[in-house]
Amino acid sequence: LGGSDTVEFPIKFTPKHPGCYHCQIVLKSSRDIRVYEIEGVVNADQADGQLEFLTPAYQAVTQEIPITNTSSGDWRFEAHLEGRCFHGPPVISVPVGETVQYPLTFKPVAEC
Repeated sequence: LGGSDTVEFPIKFTPKHPGCYHCQIVLKSSRDIRVYEIEGVVNADQADGQLEFLTPAYQAVTQEIPITNTSSGDWRFEAHLEGRCFHGPPVISVPVGETVQYPLTFKPVAEC
């Protein structure tokens, strides 16, 4: 080890789906046992999206945005909407394995 008290321990991780993966690594010697808990979190590919709202002034239009939870835990989101005339729930919960629609509403107060 050349005087260093660290050892590299490369791990290859190739998940098939987004989610949270737990692993336990047990290292044993004649004088020692060490257990390492590892958690790998895999996010889905980021996708850019664009919504276009067309509606007469003062008339609201709502777009349902699906949020699918493929992880192993329930999700709770806080929505922070930017821009005038946009409205939606401040909090949304998505249980494991379910899809919940986030209703984003655009209600213009003038022509724009």
